[in-house]
Amino acid sequence: MPARTYWKGYLKLSLVTCPVAMSPATSESEKVRFHTLNRHTGNRVLSRYVDAESGKPVEADDQAKGYEAEAGRLVIVEDEELEAVRLDTVRTIDIDAFVPRDSIPWIYLDSPHYLVPDDEVGEEAFSVIRDAMAATKMIGISRVVLYRRERAVMIEPRDNGIVLWTLRYGDEVRDEKNYFSGIDKEKPAPELLALAQQFIATKTQDWSTEMVQDPVQEHLLKLIASKKRKGSRKSADAGEKGRPANVVNLFDALKKSLQADKTLQG
Repeated sequence: MPARTYWKGYLKLSLVTCPVAMSPATSESEKVRFHTLNRHTGNRVLSRYVDAESGKPVEADDQAKGYEAEAGRLVIVEDEELEAVRLDTVRTIDIDAFVPRDSIPWIYLDSPHYLVPDDEVGEEAFSVIRDAMAATKMIGISRVVLYRRERAVMIEPRDNGIVLWTLRYGDEVRDEKNYFSGIDKEKPAPELLALAQQFIATKTQDWSTEMVQDPVQEHLLKLIASKKRKGSRKSADAGEKGRPANVVNLFDALKKSLQADKTLQG
C-alpha cells in the first residue's frame, strides 16, 4: 500500500514545470514502539517542558526557538523569521545543476523519497525531465524545504519515477582520512587473499530482503503476543551460544571456514 503523500509542490527545469507529490521511500511505522507507563497504575506518563531555572511548566504558546549565539547567551528566533528565509524552496524543486551519478560520495546520501507526477497534465513534463536525465546519465541537484529545514537534494531517475535523496551538508560529513590514514597499507599475503576470495565465492548469493529482516522486531512481537494471552508461560531462554576459541592463525581459520561450509553444502 503506497505511503501517504508527505509533500506536494513543483518540479522545475528551466521553463518546464510540473506538479509533483513526494512520499518517504522508507518507513518505521511497523516498528514496535513502547509508551512510558506508571508501573503502579498502568497509566501513560506524559512529558512536559519545564523552565530550567524555576522548574515550572511552560505552556505551548510560551515556547520559542532559541540559538546560543555565545556561551550562556541565547537569542530567540520567531517562526515568522524562519519562514521568511525559506523563499521559493518551500514548494518548488528547481533543478539548477547536473552531475554524474557516481560523482556523489555515498556518505552524502541521507534519506530517499519517491517523487511522482501529481496530475495527468503534468505527466509529460515529468517524463521529459526524467528521461532526459536517464539518457544523459546525469542526476539533478537542487534545494527544497523538508522537515522544517532547507535541504540540498539529489534527483535521480528510477524506472517510471524519480527518487529524491536528501543530501547531508558538508559540515555534517567527517573526513574518512581522519579514521583510515593510520591503518597499515601493507598488502596481505597472496595465499591468504586467494583463500579469503574462495570463501567469499562459497557465500555469494543473490540479494534478498530476507537478509535485512530484524530478528529483534520478530522476538518483540512474539513477546507481546504472549503477554496478550494472559497466563501463558514464558518462552524458554535459549541461552548464549558457546563462542569458539580465538584462532590465532588466520590461514587455518579460513581453511576451517571453507571446510565447514563444504560440509554443510554436502
